Amino acid sequence: MLASKHWLWINLIILCLGQASLAAPKKVFRCPSGCSCSRETIICVGTSSVPRTMPNDINSLSIVNGSLAEITEAMFSLMPSLQLLFIEGNKIETIAKNALRGLRDVTHLSLANNNMRALPRDLFHDLDSLLELDLRGNIFQCDCENKWLMMWLKNTNATVSDVNCAGPIEMKGKRLNDLPIPPDECISTDFVRHQSIPTQALSADIFSHKEDIYVAMADPNYNSCVVMEWDHIEMNFRPFDNITGKSVVGCKSVLIDNHVLVIVTQLFGGSHIYKFDDQQNKFTKFQTIEVFNISKPNDIEVFQIASEWYFIIVDSSKAGLSTLYKWNDQTDRNETGFYSYQFLHEWFRDTDAEFVELDGKSHLILASRSQAPVIYLWNKSSQKFQLHNEILNVDDVVAVKAFRVDEELYLAMTCYIGDSKVLKWTSKQFTEVQALPSRGAMVLQPFSFKDRHYLALGSDYSFTQIYLWDEEIKMFSKFKDIYVQSPRSFNVVSTDRRNFLFSSSFKGKTMVFEHVIVDISL
Repeated sequence: MLASKHWLWINLIILCLGQASLAAPKKVFRCPSGCSCSRETIICVGTSSVPRTMPNDINSLSIVNGSLAEITEAMFSLMPSLQLLFIEGNKIETIAKNALRGLRDVTHLSLANNNMRALPRDLFHDLDSLLELDLRGNIFQCDCENKWLMMWLKNTNATVSDVNCAGPIEMKGKRLNDLPIPPDECISTDFVRHQSIPTQALSADIFSHKEDIYVAMADPNYNSCVVMEWDHIEMNFRPFDNITGKSVVGCKSVLIDNHVLVIVTQLFGGSHIYKFDDQQNKFTKFQTIEVFNISKPNDIEVFQIASEWYFIIVDSSKAGLSTLYKWNDQTDRNETGFYSYQFLHEWFRDTDAEFVELDGKSHLILASRSQAPVIYLWNKSSQKFQLHNEILNVDDVVAVKAFRVDEELYLAMTCYIGDSKVLKWTSKQFTEVQALPSRGAMVLQPFSFKDRHYLALGSDYSFTQIYLWDEEIKMFSKFKDIYVQSPRSFNVVSTDRRNFLFSSSFKGKTMVFEHVIVDISL
């Protein structure tokens, strides 16, 4: 009896709940303030937002003459049945990349008369059913940011209203979809950190032998010339050899006939030349250099005049002489090697040397911290360098590097105090074309990758500044900053179809940056 009553109450409760459920009113959609609604259409005038909820059978939404400032991601995600979407006459400046995702049934879209300069790449990717698009009345910039839109307009099957350029000035009023797009347009570059090497180096020199690439770095902290090899498998530089010495301040390679040589300059214990031994697969001592007149070696410059090889060791002390050495290949008399050939520029604390060809003649530029750089001219009769001229209005130069742009010869002159300079060879003299602020600079290195010309300005007190040559103004413009602690050299390495910038550091890790191509229209 009790059990029967128990089941009776349960059945009554279930019945009441069912009736209550049936009696619950269906949720009624309320038309948002400022909007007018019908069974399938919502039109909002002068509003600042998009309705948050919509009936499933709404297929047309219009938001016009309002103050909507942006179209955010997934703003229409709850409106999958939309076929007509009109957002016109608002103050929209930005649209999220995925703002229209999922609207596959939209056939007519209008973003007219807003304030848009650009649209995010592939904004219309999901609009499979799009038949008509209206983009009139915006301020589109016909530049790299809208390159994708130019391409899309040329390939879409939808009917699109004319899109006129609002800028830049030279493009104003032209149709965006009529503009030609050069293949190299909107391509830029970047320097991406690739490898850090725990070696503090005063210099780095890149050379190749039997299709392998090496770098020789002068590391005075460990009294060695560190030789590293490019690993084609790991795509990194790896240790190859270690030429030990005393207070090593310079390592410079020279390849003569079948000789692979590395010149190693030292503050103490003399300087030496090492030769690569194929059988031992390492460098062995080849020659001790005559350095009687060198007290403080600061730079090594290797060059060739006619068929003869030379190098100069630059002396930065008042007590020494910058010394020119010449290659002597007297194998029958066991005198193969470099021997002192000429002394240059006495008592002037030379800091750097650069060999250049000026008007078809061989010249040697010696920079100094105590006077203006001087130019020596090679005399074919005496087979010696003769003091020829000096470069005026440039003082306290720590380094000089020559480079060419469009067959024109330039010099990059590094000044530790004041501005570093870029000079151009014109009318038989070098004249200044650009000054670069460079407090604490120790290196202003020109380098190129294909048709892009750069300058790397390395300072002990700030980031390394990369400058890029501007073909229109014929000068360098600031491009970007990279971090290398107390850089001393920058060298280009191209291998395995990749390009790298190798930067030695005196107080930190030596850095390798990859030079990459960037499509700025993405």
